Amino acid sequence: MEIKREVNEILQKKVRDPRVQDVTITDVQMLGDLSAAKIFYTIHSTLASDNQKAQTGLEKATGTIKRELGKKLTMYKIPDFIKDESIEYGNKIDEMLRNLERKD
Repeated sequence: MEIKREVNEILQKKVRDPRVQDVTITDVQMLGDLSAAKIFYTIHSTLASDNQKAQTGLEKATGTIKRELGKKLTMYKIPDFIKDESIEYGNKIDEMLRNLERKD
């Protein structure tokens, strides 16, 4: 999706906040009228403090992201950033399965 690619590029090239360096945009869900988006992201760290720093960094960078997206796309509202828990969930399931195999 174009917005996903654009936001990843903005985070890499335009946002200089170290709190968002490890953020990867995983999905974008648009509202029906295309006026707003929910942007899902993940980071490589599982530490709660790193997750909070990333969220804070994204909130601070929202103005820059909106401005840069506005140059290329038509959006009327600021996108919401939502932590994508699917990778962590998958890792937890894998770990549980490995633990079951060890018990046998």
